[in-house]
Amino acid sequence: MSVYSEYADSILLNLLMEDDQLAFTEIFERYSTLLVHHAYKILGDQDEANDIVQDVFLTIWNRRNELIITGSLSSYLYKATKNKVLNYIAHEKVVSRYSNSISDFIENVYVLADSNLREKELEAIIAKEIALLPEKMREVFLLRKVEELSYDEIAVKLNITDKTAKQQVYNSVKILRQKLKSFLNVFV
Repeated sequence: MSVYSEYADSILLNLLMEDDQLAFTEIFERYSTLLVHHAYKILGDQDEANDIVQDVFLTIWNRRNELIITGSLSSYLYKATKNKVLNYIAHEKVVSRYSNSISDFIENVYVLADSNLREKELEAIIAKEIALLPEKMREVFLLRKVEELSYDEIAVKLNITDKTAKQQVYNSVKILRQKLKSFLNVFV
């Protein structure tokens, strides 16, 4: 047992300001367990509570020559620990928000990229199936669905009746729907 254990906080503080490492050690031994318990009650995490108290004492040692403590040392230490805990909590909230926003961004970009990829794949499959339609049926279908001509315009252009144009489009849509049914179940 050291003689320092008998010194009052104010004497230990004066010795600390004069670079006395044994005074610092006594202050640490006197208060660290209480401060860790205090930080743990707020945080609920023993490791973080230990780290915060270590940080409080490191700061005190590093600033020992410029410390100005007007009240009691114990009040100062409790307040310093509480402030470090609050800073830690605020920092964790910022990190959590940032992490969540990054996760959301990555997830949304992935979904968008995946959606675009699926759309391009589906367009390629549809184009392939359209190309496999019988020639006249494909021609009528493309005039109606791509060039957006009316049935009357298609009839005039291809020298067929508008009823034939309608039937060709109906048949092509029926064929395409049947062929694409299994693909659409996968893509949707």
